[in-house]
Amino acid sequence: MTVGHLEVHPTAVVSPNARIGANVRIGPYSIVGDDAVLHDGVELVSHVVVAGRSEIGAQTRIFPFTSIGHQPQDLKYEGEPSRLVIGERCVIRENVTINPGTRGGGMETRIGNDCLLMACSHVAHDCKVGNNVVLANYVGLAGHTVIGDYVAFGGMCAVHQFVRIGSHAFIGAQSMIDADVIPYGMAVGNRARLAGLNLVGLKRRKFDREAIHTLRTAYRMVFSSEGTLRERVEDAATLFKNEPLVQDVVNFISSASDRPLCLPRNGASEE
Repeated sequence: MTVGHLEVHPTAVVSPNARIGANVRIGPYSIVGDDAVLHDGVELVSHVVVAGRSEIGAQTRIFPFTSIGHQPQDLKYEGEPSRLVIGERCVIRENVTINPGTRGGGMETRIGNDCLLMACSHVAHDCKVGNNVVLANYVGLAGHTVIGDYVAFGGMCAVHQFVRIGSHAFIGAQSMIDADVIPYGMAVGNRARLAGLNLVGLKRRKFDREAIHTLRTAYRMVFSSEGTLRERVEDAATLFKNEPLVQDVVNFISSASDRPLCLPRNGASEE
C-alpha cells in the first residue's frame, strides 16, 4: 500500500509508533518496531528487521535479511534503553547485523554517513564508525571499537574489542586486528602488523604529494629502532609541528587506549 509518501508492502509489519519520514519504502516481510526512526528516503529492500531505539539516516538502503538494533551480544546487557544511530546515504547489504550500545559503553552505537557494509558484516555494541567507511564481506567489529573516517577493510577481517583504527587506514583481507592502527596506516596479518602507509588510498583521495612525502619521512622516524617510541613520537611532534597528517598520527599514538599499538614487524619498512 502507499500512504502519502510512505510505501509499505502488504506483507511488511510497521508499528504505528515508529517515526517515518517522506519517501520511505518498506519492502516485503520487513518489520519496523515501536521506537524506530526512519528518515526521508530510507529503503528497506525486503526481509529487514529494525528493532529497538534505532535511527536510520536519510537515503540509506538496507538489503534483505539484515538485523538492525536487536539486543547486543553482551552478557552484561540488562535491557537498558540504549540506541543505535546509522547515518545518511549508507548501503547495508545482505545479512548484516548491527547492535545498539550498552550501559558500559555510553549507551550508543553510531555509524557515520556514506558507509558501505557488505554482506555478512557485523557491528557490535558501542562501536563508533566514522564516515565513508567500507566493511567488506564478513568483517566483524567487536564491542567498543572506534573506526575513523575513510577506513577500508578487506574481506573476512576481525577487530578486537576496544581497538581504535585511525582515519584513512587500510586493513588487508583476513586480518585479525588486536592493536590500534595509526591514521593513514596499512595493517595486514594474523595478528596484524603495520605494513607501512596506505599510500594508494592517500593518492586516490588526492592528498598533496608533498604532504604524503613528509608523512612517509615521519613514519620512518616514529617506527625506527633508535630510542623509545615515546621519544620518537615527541621528536616527530616537534619536527613536523606544522604538518597536519603527521600531527594526526602523533596525537593518535599519544592518546590513551586500552589496546597496544600495531607496530611494524621489521623496523619501519613500507615494503
